[in-house]
Amino acid sequence: MSMTTPPGWYPDPGSPAIERWWDGTAWTGYTRAAGQPMVPVVPPAPPAAVTVPLPPVGERPPGRGRVVAVVVAAVVLVAAIVAGVALLRKDDSGPAAVAAPDQPTQAATSHGQSTVPAPSASPTDDPGVLVDQLNGITLPVMSGWEKPDSTVGGYPTMWTKETFDCPGDKGQFCHHAIVTSRTATATDLKTAEAIAKHDITDAADDAYDKDILGSRHYGGMVSHREVRSASVVVAGRTGYLVRWSVKTGAGAGGYVESLAFPSSVGSESMIIVRFAFDAGAGAVPPTGMDRITEGIRVIGGTQNGGVGSSVAPPAP
Repeated sequence: MSMTTPPGWYPDPGSPAIERWWDGTAWTGYTRAAGQPMVPVVPPAPPAAVTVPLPPVGERPPGRGRVVAVVVAAVVLVAAIVAGVALLRKDDSGPAAVAAPDQPTQAATSHGQSTVPAPSASPTDDPGVLVDQLNGITLPVMSGWEKPDSTVGGYPTMWTKETFDCPGDKGQFCHHAIVTSRTATATDLKTAEAIAKHDITDAADDAYDKDILGSRHYGGMVSHREVRSASVVVAGRTGYLVRWSVKTGAGAGGYVESLAFPSSVGSESMIIVRFAFDAGAGAVPPTGMDRITEGIRVIGGTQNGGVGSSVAPPAP
């Protein structure tokens, strides 16, 4: 029988340096620094007191009744502790079910990146919307794109439906374009500009150089040049983007972009949206990045929320 994980503070799947409030059914927008005292989980009430019948005083050894009562009380206490510990163990209905970003569980190829199964639960079945519930945003899924059954690195992902043989590895397939959304983990960087400029190198390496197994599906990244770097408004918040044109050892290369902006929920952690668009035949033009950026919205349609508000954390 599956048990539901109780509301409480748990490590944020996208940023180990913070904890995020789990309301019993979904992640919320509430966050805090890691290491603070956990909200206590109250174990189930112990069974009603057990009455142990004792023989008349003259027929029992001295102290026997006290020993029996102490043993029974100890058994009840141990049972309550075990039940409380079981509640703290997180099964597939709670925070432990969120895959760690860099621990893929299913080998596949997409811009040289491993993929993992997508979460089974989604706040919307609309095929035209990609939901990043952890960060409280939605992204538009353009015509010719899809939300896959597997995700890149465990992050919300969408990619073009059409695939082709990877130019540097004919035994694998690649998509013409891929977009992912995630929480920024560089806690020492505070501005959208600094985060975007820091992330773009990793984004380019992940998309066009080596995957985690060392494969070079595009023959490796040979060179790059910056083609755009600017402030941009995303979902009503001021963000920053950096876009590179990338040349690869095989194929026509492509474009990669890191877009950073603050979330509108919780502690307003920075969000990173990564774009990887191939060049050449069948390619999606880089202007598609701008169209997706313009279509990013806050879940619920307001600047302050929409994510898991059924049970809020207790006041400090």
